Amino acid sequence: MCYTHHDTGKTGEELAIAWLLQNNFSILMRNWRYKRYEMDIIAEKNGVLHFIEVKTRRSQAFGFPEERIDRHKIRRMLRTGTAFQGQYRQWMQVQYDILSIMLLHNQPPEYYFIEDVYL
Repeated sequence: MCYTHHDTGKTGEELAIAWLLQNNFSILMRNWRYKRYEMDIIAEKNGVLHFIEVKTRRSQAFGFPEERIDRHKIRRMLRTGTAFQGQYRQWMQVQYDILSIMLLHNQPPEYYFIEDVYL
């Protein structure tokens, strides 16, 4: 079956929501936008606000999903998170995370959660 990049991304975000809920996160917002930036998932766990970038791949041909996060993407995440905090000031603790999901044919999804990412 042929999947588009968009299909893979949407599937990954749905799987990410389910995984986060199973791991005791509360989902606050999905695809929150600020100007031209977007945060995939904004969640809370134990009083900490989590800005979560979800990366999903269906093949290892081009490496692991998390390898697509570079300095530029981290800066965009930080700008988006700062804008969110400007509107919702109640959060004292904030964390930026990556949830990498590998969807290989006939195998269960593989999740790799990288917490508190900074470059």
